[in-house]
Amino acid sequence: MSEAARAAGQPGSGPLSAAEELAGPDPAPGVPVPAIRVRQLRKLYGGKAAVDGLDLSVPPGCFFGFLGPNGAGKTTTIRMLMGLAPPTSGTIEMLGLPMPERAVEIKRRIGLVPDESLLFDHLTGAEFLEFAGRMYELGRETARERARELLALFELDSHGRKLIAEYSKGMRKRLAMAAALIHAPQLFLMDEPFEGVDAVGARLMKDLLLDRVRRGATIFLTSHVLEVVERLCDRVAIIHEGRLVMDASMAEMRGGSETLEDVFVRVVGAARGSESLDWL
Repeated sequence: MSEAARAAGQPGSGPLSAAEELAGPDPAPGVPVPAIRVRQLRKLYGGKAAVDGLDLSVPPGCFFGFLGPNGAGKTTTIRMLMGLAPPTSGTIEMLGLPMPERAVEIKRRIGLVPDESLLFDHLTGAEFLEFAGRMYELGRETARERARELLALFELDSHGRKLIAEYSKGMRKRLAMAAALIHAPQLFLMDEPFEGVDAVGARLMKDLLLDRVRRGATIFLTSHVLEVVERLCDRVAIIHEGRLVMDASMAEMRGGSETLEDVFVRVVGAARGSESLDWL
């Protein structure tokens, strides 16, 4: 509830709950609700913080790059957003809905491409896509037709009856992307979606994602390929040792002479890059 509602004495007025305090104030009237909003997000493993007090807001209709060195907390963050790992503390809102309280409703409206593709190896590509469509409550014929169209779009139709266990890594990534698209979601969570994909497949995937953003969807992307992020993303956040160290638009970053790689190396403190071994 907004502060104005409390001041007016509407039902539910009174002290802010802990969750409301962490989530921060409601957006002002006329301001779009963020596609993703997290406040003071923490995840502990054995007493060590993999994510430590993360505050992040992703505007709707944005191609958002979430970057960091290995072990920075990127995958842990995206797993919490996906509902695969419960946070130790903090709040998550997706498309204006709280996670995990509205997890089922949220998952109906998002597309997921995890780092390790969660595919069923003993199904064919066609069977898996039809299954994914049915899980998102598409009618049987609609799911079957969309599966056929997506297999053709991703140039997997000639492998439609091959078991997924026989797919290459790049083919598995393309199939995972197709499954994420089958219900035309509003928000995509993608962890290294281009890893292992050849240049032709990667170009196809990039074009599809850019088209989805033009149509109003939001994409939250992690990638180690900074040139791809620089070319695709409107906004970039950088996480290091579980903490947010930068959050800026790509236009702001391009205001100087630095490339995204220059900015990344500077803010994560990678000062050892120029060192070398005497014998090498």
